[in-house]
Amino acid sequence: MPTCESPGPIRSQQLATRARVTMDAFEHLVGGLGTAVLAVGALLAVTVTALTCLVGVGFLLAPFTLRTLRMIADRERARLSRWDAEIIGPGPVPAQLGAALKDPAVRRELGWAACHATAGLLLGLIGVTLPFYVVTNGTFPLWWHLVPPEEATDSLELMHVSSTQDALWVSLMGLGWLVVVFVVLPGMAKLQAWPGRRLLSPEPSADLALRVAQLTATRAAALDAHSAELRRIERALHDGTQNRLVAVNVLLGASRGALSRDPSDAHAILDRAQDTAEEALHELRGVVRSILPPGLDDRSLPDALTALAASCPVDCRIDADLPERCAASVEATAYFVVAEALTNIAKHSHAEQANVRLRYVDDELRVEITDDGRGGADEHSGSGIIGMRRRIEAVDGEFSLASPAGGPTTLTVSLPCG
Repeated sequence: MPTCESPGPIRSQQLATRARVTMDAFEHLVGGLGTAVLAVGALLAVTVTALTCLVGVGFLLAPFTLRTLRMIADRERARLSRWDAEIIGPGPVPAQLGAALKDPAVRRELGWAACHATAGLLLGLIGVTLPFYVVTNGTFPLWWHLVPPEEATDSLELMHVSSTQDALWVSLMGLGWLVVVFVVLPGMAKLQAWPGRRLLSPEPSADLALRVAQLTATRAAALDAHSAELRRIERALHDGTQNRLVAVNVLLGASRGALSRDPSDAHAILDRAQDTAEEALHELRGVVRSILPPGLDDRSLPDALTALAASCPVDCRIDADLPERCAASVEATAYFVVAEALTNIAKHSHAEQANVRLRYVDDELRVEITDDGRGGADEHSGSGIIGMRRRIEAVDGEFSLASPAGGPTTLTVSLPCG
């Protein structure tokens, strides 16, 4: 007989999801409040600059004011990009005042500053205040007797408290505020972000041009990475395997000549030839594995990475939760990135522990590699990290590296699977 799942765990999961969404919304409202305060300052600076233009001083201040506005708008773009789809910022503000005022991006930023400095600031203040009401009213029975009698009221001063029973009623009001927070905070966060999404995003034509430029750059990087890979394989075959096979051929010729003179010498030469052939075979296997990761055809990516981690000198843990397989190119890219990252960790980080985390989120394969080493990794200090970035960008992925001095180092990769 079919079994029905208990509604209790389902409701608990829904409540946990709603709580997580509410906490994210609160975080974004607080961040929006910060950029709203900056927008207020930018709007005041624009107003002062416009007024001082009447006496000529404002014309000297205008370029600096518009650049400051651009910096604040870029901060808002970065904040909104961390929440949802990335917002690509425009180029620098034109140096000439006339050209800057005609720039559509500058005009849209002025409109955003006016909206965010008013409505965004108000929504941010409300978003910060409502959770404060939840805490103060919910814990009111614990501290109401510590305040003067005339100040013993709820947050909105609707009810004067003179007894423990009244304090318990206030705590029930705190539960009501909690429900209000759960209901309205996500919508408030979206409403606060709407002017930025609307006014700070590039126009469709500009977005298309930026996308074409990005694809052109990633295609060039893919071609460079492909050429570098071919050169690496050619060097590995020419300098390693080929030389050893030549040595095997020479040793076999020497052993043929030694057979007629001293068979014992021939046996020694044949042993050397066999050892050299085994070394050549080992190097050839390494080259083949670098061309196509082993085990991806018949096994999953987590299994292949587990085998890779087992051979890493640093203790490495694989945390993978992938409900389905991705495209072969995506899995191969993820494998090579993890392999290169573990190689760098073993060579340079002096780490004792490395962790690889894989998740499938929003049609993207997210790979996060962390280690507890000394940090200080620099993308421009060697070719390894640059090669990883080029390989990732070739499949339209994203790459970020955080490695402060003293560690830890975190490498994050997002590979589209749609």
